Amino acid sequence: MRKGIANLPLHYGKAPPWLFSRMVELSRSILELIVIEHGKDTLLRRLSDPFWFQSLGCVLGFDWHSSGLTTTVCGALKEALKDIGGDLGLFMAGGKGKVALRTPEELDIIGERFGLDVEHLKEVSRLTAKVDNALLQDGYQLYHHVLVFTSEGGWAVIQQGMNAEERLARRYHWLGEGLRSFVEEPHSGISAQKVHERIILDLTSKGSKETRKAIGELLKDREALLRELETVKRLDLPRRHYITPEDLNLESLKKTVKKLERVEGFEDLMKARGVGPKMLRALALVSELIYGAKPSFEDPARYSFAHGGKDGHPYPVQREIYDATIETLKRAIEKAKVGQREKVGAIKRLSRILND
Repeated sequence: MRKGIANLPLHYGKAPPWLFSRMVELSRSILELIVIEHGKDTLLRRLSDPFWFQSLGCVLGFDWHSSGLTTTVCGALKEALKDIGGDLGLFMAGGKGKVALRTPEELDIIGERFGLDVEHLKEVSRLTAKVDNALLQDGYQLYHHVLVFTSEGGWAVIQQGMNAEERLARRYHWLGEGLRSFVEEPHSGISAQKVHERIILDLTSKGSKETRKAIGELLKDREALLRELETVKRLDLPRRHYITPEDLNLESLKKTVKKLERVEGFEDLMKARGVGPKMLRALALVSELIYGAKPSFEDPARYSFAHGGKDGHPYPVQREIYDATIETLKRAIEKAKVGQREKVGAIKRLSRILND
């Protein structure tokens, strides 16, 4: 299921090298210790939780509330896994901008190196990006996409979109465990700083179930759909805030429909190439006009310091404490590996004391 969405202010800039190198070291120790203590599936569940991920960014010393936390933390995790991923059976592909587009190539490289079947992961990568870019049209354009996966096939996805006008970024978390559908209510929780009052198109909502069903029916008979599209151009539609005929390129839509293979349902449509936001908006309009199936236009969206923050809030990163934390975790990992659990147990006891 998709675990949630987090909204963050859009910040620019880079992490200084002295901080990023420490982020890599500390995240390497955290990843390794969680896998040793709780297993890889637990780590995937935590990464798919937007609040846990945000807290991880805080512990690593990055700006607690900014968009840069997502890209920088994911970059540190990916760098850390280059050294220990093979031993843990835990891997990461993707990144920001053009690196995100190379996710399938990275999956092929990892699959060949470690003898893993990555074909289903390529489909996961493509579908999660398409859902958050096309099915959920909330004004955020994806620019960051990473896939974290295990040698057994478990996976989590963290991706982020940008809304330059609002100066906000929105992060989307996915978890493969328990996923039943990519197209209906895949999220179990949503976290956001701002719920947009403007009307958006959310075809993943349960409120859009009839729309998805109607679109599936339309595509079963493509010839009938093409005739209806000709009719849409002549309709005298009322003024609306969300979808208007001016938004749609019907000629382009007709060309795409003609190229589609046989579609038995809405999920088949999502797997088809060339199906993007404009086509889905058009099909949602047509299904509403023909079947009266109205989609949902509601926005689906509804931390802690350990070492300080890069931007100096609540105080600058304390390098000595940061380095001491790294060394402590490294020693705990070594002891855990050789069966000496005392140090790990001490960390657990300290955690319980702090939480009481």
